[in-house]
Amino acid sequence: MKAPAETHMRREIFEIPATVETLLGKGQAAMAAAALAQREGTLTLALTSHPESDLARVNACTLAISNEAALKFKETCQLHAESYSSAEVMHGPVSIIDQGFPVLAFAAADQAEQAVVNAADAVAAKGAAVFATSDKTARAARLPVVRTAHPLTGPLSLIVSFYAMVEQVAVAQGVDPDAPRHLTKVTETL
Repeated sequence: MKAPAETHMRREIFEIPATVETLLGKGQAAMAAAALAQREGTLTLALTSHPESDLARVNACTLAISNEAALKFKETCQLHAESYSSAEVMHGPVSIIDQGFPVLAFAAADQAEQAVVNAADAVAAKGAAVFATSDKTARAARLPVVRTAHPLTGPLSLIVSFYAMVEQVAVAQGVDPDAPRHLTKVTETL
């Protein structure tokens, strides 16, 4: 007999296709895409919970999607982006924040969500244009997201939402997201 948590996660995995359909129908906030597209050549921070906390198993998933988002900004939009944990961003990267600086905060619905929300609100208070995947923010703009019922499947819904938005940013930049500059579908390992 399977443990209840395993059964719950298994059910959530089977729900992923329906969640993806809902996300694609919902689209992504046009205001976030517009704000991100206006900042040519700037650093975009993707906040996540700290990867070395007691929640490392859950946070590793969210950090991985944050890293993927930073990579996609570079590939498809030709915008420099970096991924930081909510703790790391307050120890250096925060110094480059100025008025309208774009920040995308990936806050999964887990025990670390409040830490990400606090960091997002803190950089918003410094003038950043912050867009967060949480309804718990006080200052950051809230991005539409569909939550799953398991912390290990939640990051999947966040990255699917992001893919729809990053395409809008690329098009607004005048870049074809399906034909990234200097990239091919097959890469050689040298």
